[in-house]
Amino acid sequence: MMAKDKIVLAYSGGLDTSIILAWLKETYDAEIITFTADVGQGDELDGLEEKALKTGASKAYIDDLKAEFASDFIYPMFQSGALYEGQYLLGTSIARPLITKRMVEIARAEGAIAIAHGATGKGNDQVRFELTAAALAPELQVIAPWRLEAFRERFPGRAEMIAYAEEQGINVQATVAKSYSTDRNLLHISFESGILEDPWFDPSADSNKDMFVLSVAPEDAPNEAEYIELEFAAGNCVAVNGEQLSPLEVMNILNKLGGKHGIGRVDMVENRFVGMKSRGVYETPGGTILFTAHRKMESLTMDREVMHVRDSLNAKYSTLVYNGFWFAPERLAIQALVAESQKNVTGTVRLKLYKGNVIGAGVKSAVSLYNPNIATMEADPTQAYDQGDAAGFIRLNALRLKVASGVQQTATQAE
Repeated sequence: MMAKDKIVLAYSGGLDTSIILAWLKETYDAEIITFTADVGQGDELDGLEEKALKTGASKAYIDDLKAEFASDFIYPMFQSGALYEGQYLLGTSIARPLITKRMVEIARAEGAIAIAHGATGKGNDQVRFELTAAALAPELQVIAPWRLEAFRERFPGRAEMIAYAEEQGINVQATVAKSYSTDRNLLHISFESGILEDPWFDPSADSNKDMFVLSVAPEDAPNEAEYIELEFAAGNCVAVNGEQLSPLEVMNILNKLGGKHGIGRVDMVENRFVGMKSRGVYETPGGTILFTAHRKMESLTMDREVMHVRDSLNAKYSTLVYNGFWFAPERLAIQALVAESQKNVTGTVRLKLYKGNVIGAGVKSAVSLYNPNIATMEADPTQAYDQGDAAGFIRLNALRLKVASGVQQTATQAE
């Protein structure tokens, strides 16, 4: 690689990417342009541009992508009902394609020949970044220092990285004994590694309360329940408590409400795409409320068979997002079906928030498929359902079971 070539680095300003920025410049003698996506990290972005330039970047992009993240990534994913391995609302996974999409746009605009990231060679993020880049900008090279033997030999551990930072005059808030790593965005914050690598360690213990960022412990939440109403239009939440809001505003409000009531904590051992199991702890306060409300709205307004077809694709969809295939043709095809399924998911859901719980407290819709006159156990004034018809219905559905049972009995008797 010749001098004056440009490399765009996904940059967080933490220990790893700070070291990588200096190492890239030293190793490739290239112009390093940093890119940081504001997807809801809060004050983690303070002073980042100055730090990147001081560490050796020729230019530092910090782009506010929160609104796009909410409307074009979180909302479509929630319409699908995606829940990885029955627990994880995919907070980190869904941010990666957006971050990479913007990074390759910057790389093309700057005439860069490569993009670089600080994802470990053992994790999922390297796959998510690079599959997205392959789908959107296959001509770009990808530099992943943690997969390069020369980099690992230079920095076998955090102690060597911290020493290098001190040598280079790079200010990093890190210690050799840091107990876990975090990743925060508008949808969640995740915690992993360090002390959490022991699956018997209890992060919910009183002694570990300081670890959590977005929510109070459920036992410390208010003793009185709080009711909220979420209004949906075509599968998207458009208002909270009667106030019309953008997707970003919805997420901000629900995060505050969920955090206040200790909602959305998950502690799980999950299966990484690269083959190993890993332990992750997550806070997803607003997302948990939205996920629950959306499902309740669907229960009233979505056709049974449409719901079952969509639900049959949940595991596939969530795995595609988790593994980094957001821009793959199969995810786009499933999304088209999901969008069709949401056309009548319109109405209002009332929820009760109480000490870590999201409790349904009512649902209504002008396009409700629930008819109390038909569902009633009392006399049906519409006469739409004749209970006598159920006899034939059951008889026909039982036919194959009776035939199979008869065959099995005959075979047993023959023995």
